Amino acid sequence: MLFRSWCLGAFVTEVMELAQISLAAEDFDQGFMASLRRYGFAALIHHPLDDDRVQRIYEAWRAFFGSGAASAYAMDPEAQDGYFSPEQAESARGFSQRDYKEYFQYYPWGRCPDFLQSDLNAHFEAAVALGSRLLRSIARQLPETITAQLTEPLCAMIEQSGQSMLRVLHYPPFPAEESLLRAAPHEDINLLTLLPSADGPGLELQLRSGEWISVPNRAGQLIVNVGDMLQEATAGYLPSTTHRVAVSDLSQPTPSRMALPMFLHPRPEVVLSSRYTAREYLSQRLDELRLK
Repeated sequence: MLFRSWCLGAFVTEVMELAQISLAAEDFDQGFMASLRRYGFAALIHHPLDDDRVQRIYEAWRAFFGSGAASAYAMDPEAQDGYFSPEQAESARGFSQRDYKEYFQYYPWGRCPDFLQSDLNAHFEAAVALGSRLLRSIARQLPETITAQLTEPLCAMIEQSGQSMLRVLHYPPFPAEESLLRAAPHEDINLLTLLPSADGPGLELQLRSGEWISVPNRAGQLIVNVGDMLQEATAGYLPSTTHRVAVSDLSQPTPSRMALPMFLHPRPEVVLSSRYTAREYLSQRLDELRLK
């Protein structure tokens, strides 16, 4: 095992591999649920998302961010689409410092440069279809007591939602010995997140013991994690796990990093629990993130 100190001081990170689960395996449902229950995360292989297309997106968008042209698509505070500069990036709940990143939030109904839209839209549609498949898998493994509490099938919650969002993330480079957080510890707001392999390491998740583990960045792998809304809808049966994006070696200059998370959201009117609709939950969390 490899251990290293984290720049916040108190944390030590252990490098540990999540077992890869083949989407083609006969026992996929059982393995997928076991990983989500234990970690809130799962590492999938043999999935239908096109890795070549993901790499094209990384290459094209790294150049787009570097050109300065993204500022013409500045974030719309109401629609929450478009370009978020490092000065507009979110800060995690409980943290005053904004994450060290810039990103473009893509919705099929939102703004996007025409020459970049084709690959983004194709990936978006494929990810929504896969997300529906994964939510059906989860539903097949839920206890009857949890299923009885759902206001509608999980896969139906994301149909025609208009809220699911693809984020093109760019973490800029910075020099050696900097102690900036790329993304502070946080949980995702949505139902389910689909994260293809980034073009560099950094993802870490926190175990229930409080320890942190580093998730190796393996080509062709898809990381899936539970969001707060799915935790709420399943009365805590599926945990929304705290995670962060860290720097692997503070002694060396850190190159830029691209990532492409797909956040699957329910329709705003979906009733998650007796406490929240999806609209109410999202509004509360955006207030916490200072994005409203």
